[in-house]
Amino acid sequence: MVAFHRRNKRNSSSGNVTHLRPFRHNQLRGADDDFDDEAADDHDIVYQRPRRRGIYLLPNAFTTAALFAGFFAIVQAMNMRFDAAAIAIFAAMVLDGMDGRVARITNTQSAFGEQYDSLSDMTSFGVAPALVMYEWILHDLGKWGWIAAFVYCTCAALRLARFNANIGVVDKRFFQGLPSPAAAALVAGFVWLVIDNKLPVKELWMPWVAFGITLYAGLSMVSNAPFYSGKALDVRYRVPFGMMVLVLVLFVVVSTDPPVALFGLFVAYAISGYVLWAWRAMHGKPAIEKKQRENGGKAS
Repeated sequence: MVAFHRRNKRNSSSGNVTHLRPFRHNQLRGADDDFDDEAADDHDIVYQRPRRRGIYLLPNAFTTAALFAGFFAIVQAMNMRFDAAAIAIFAAMVLDGMDGRVARITNTQSAFGEQYDSLSDMTSFGVAPALVMYEWILHDLGKWGWIAAFVYCTCAALRLARFNANIGVVDKRFFQGLPSPAAAALVAGFVWLVIDNKLPVKELWMPWVAFGITLYAGLSMVSNAPFYSGKALDVRYRVPFGMMVLVLVLFVVVSTDPPVALFGLFVAYAISGYVLWAWRAMHGKPAIEKKQRENGGKAS
């Protein structure tokens, strides 16, 4: 009886106060496991602190600059300055190509950077070119104009989603479908070419040419045609002397007439994937690659 009163007195003194104990290693075990409380006190006490996370500044700064260029292109299109909008899209393309290479060179790749880059690409190479082309000339076609712009924008989103899903699956030497920066350069290059050379925009055939280029660029992004990625080239290593001469010639050609040269280069690139696709089909290359993928090997 005395023990009973002592127990009640000890319990009543604590009231409704709940005493919290620090986290211990033995708490990782299941709730159904029975263990001795006295033995638990012998374990080392581990205080958990929230994990501090950060992001890499350098590559994400280039991605932010590319996103700004895409947004700037949209603003310039709303102000009817379509040549400035086209140049901004090309600037976004250059910045987008730099962020990935900077991340690989400095070993600062991250999952955050990959997702941020995709969202930036959707704005700069999906939404911006579609709106620039629509505000410039596609609105003259009525519903056909906004349908072409929407098809392009949707294909850009599908292209980016497929690229993220197929990382580590497809051959890194080739893109599956026309990459979104090249598609945006094809659309923006046509706008810049027509404005800079003062071609007759009011002609009846001009809106339909823009319609065809927009659809071609959009549908090529979701095709299976292989387009050379250029990832096999590593700027950290030596290259043949002829490569430097080729780069010099490229600079000279582009500087002579940038709108014509850039649009011509990206037209050739947009066709090259289908040429390579046809060449592989004629030589039975797709069947070989399919068999290698089924066997778990890499496509040659």
